[in-house]
Amino acid sequence: MLTTTESPHAYPRRILVAVTGLSPQIVTETLYALAVAPSGAAFIPTEVHLITTRSGAEKARLALLSDEPGWFHRLCHDYALPAIRFTRDTIHVLEGADGKPLDDIRSPADNRRAADGITALIRQFTADPDCALHVSIAGGRKTMGFFVGYALSLYGRPQDQLSHVLVSEPFESSIGFYYPTPSSRVIEMPGGRLVDSAQAQVTLAELPFVSLRHGLPEALLTGLASYNETVAAARSALAPARLQIDLATRRVAAGGKVFSLPPAELALLSVFARRAQHGEEPLPAPAKELPDSDWKNRYLVELRWIAGPMKDLDETERALRKGMDGGYFSAHLSKLKKILRRELGPAAEAYLISDGGSRPRRYSLGLRPTAVAYGEIENSPNVEWDLA
Repeated sequence: MLTTTESPHAYPRRILVAVTGLSPQIVTETLYALAVAPSGAAFIPTEVHLITTRSGAEKARLALLSDEPGWFHRLCHDYALPAIRFTRDTIHVLEGADGKPLDDIRSPADNRRAADGITALIRQFTADPDCALHVSIAGGRKTMGFFVGYALSLYGRPQDQLSHVLVSEPFESSIGFYYPTPSSRVIEMPGGRLVDSAQAQVTLAELPFVSLRHGLPEALLTGLASYNETVAAARSALAPARLQIDLATRRVAAGGKVFSLPPAELALLSVFARRAQHGEEPLPAPAKELPDSDWKNRYLVELRWIAGPMKDLDETERALRKGMDGGYFSAHLSKLKKILRRELGPAAEAYLISDGGSRPRRYSLGLRPTAVAYGEIENSPNVEWDLA
């Protein structure tokens, strides 16, 4: 696996992704700018993937991949490019809610399906660490360009790039122009004007993007989350941390998610959540082999709230009969951290119990008092907060 300090052109798998409607020229124009006339190091794709509608796929197949005119094959031949995988199988047709190929993107439902399809493909490509992705937003409907650009912002890595292709006048408006040819080729413009495609200038405008990938939980990087779910997770990761604890149902709302915690770990979290809520000082952990009765009492208070008045806690009370020692504390603190990181990914950091980073170790939950609440959690994690 290559390190992210290496240039995109050095990756063994290099993918050009483009969205198109009825202008398949975007593919050859972008490929020309990347591989033939780059402003820096040439990025020669090993694969080309096209995201389009049913009518766009048919036009791309006929214009780019046919024997005649076969503009993709012509470009590769004219400029002696190495083998690039671009076939019918790498043309991805967006599907509607009924599972049928979309002819166009017109309704809100079509937009949602397009967003999900584009996001899934970008997520799949960026899961390969040996792959560098170059995404063009130049073609297709504006919503398609937005979705593919935003998907790259959600999942993109340092080696991935985003661009828009720029074509000089008058070739930009010509349906017969596909790339600057190495020798003279005359094409007719609307109105009868004749121009030579060899004189055209094609360049890329690179579009910097902010990567939100490291704010997403691992489940969204590897799973099948929709576009809306992924955006919601990114928003939650960037939003101010807020914690709600529902002791009766043993659930917490944090980082935009609602999830359960085992009683022992929930009780430990609640000890620190209450202290944060009341603005109290950090606590030292119990000594390693010296049972601490104060720690035992504050912990059992929370555990009794969780268990309810009729629950038998004899086993836990026996384990802590002399007090809570450092081993018991550390074991449950470690398990709590593991669960929070699994559920929240990088967003978990705001909800972890911190030891202060220096000696003597003093533990606390670093949330503002107004960012902690107790009470019933509805099925939605959205909670009313006092932001005063």
